[in-house]
Amino acid sequence: MKKVIHLVGALSATLCILVFFTSTVLVEVFGSIEAVAKVKELVVFPGLFILVPSIAATGATGFALGKNRKGKLVKRKMKKMPVIALNGILILMPSAVYLNILASSGTFDTSFYIVQGVELIAGGINLVLMAMNMKDGLRMSGKLRPYNKANQSSS
Repeated sequence: MKKVIHLVGALSATLCILVFFTSTVLVEVFGSIEAVAKVKELVVFPGLFILVPSIAATGATGFALGKNRKGKLVKRKMKKMPVIALNGILILMPSAVYLNILASSGTFDTSFYIVQGVELIAGGINLVLMAMNMKDGLRMSGKLRPYNKANQSSS
């Protein structure tokens, strides 16, 4: 059951961040000011109320599943988790709330776009780290072949 919760949590969290990221970029490029404000509102609610429990479930089950495991894949995953968590808690969540407050009041100033840029960079970093953790997890479960430099062909 822990494996299922871990998988569902990881996929949900990754999809949430991917949807937030993609929606933000698309609405900033193609949307109206009202659409930007609506996306910012939806990221906070219901977005964060889906994302936070998903990340918590993923972290808790990941630690439970990995507590008796050893190896470089486990170590690699464990190194990335604090970065993902801190990035989310210290940058992504406060940015989402702040941007929602600004957007709902129609304040699209320099501060908004600086925070928006920081949020996009942090979200991109988290997406990459989460994808790397998923790949390592699939390798640990045997669903993905181990990385082997000898299998690489030179071009």
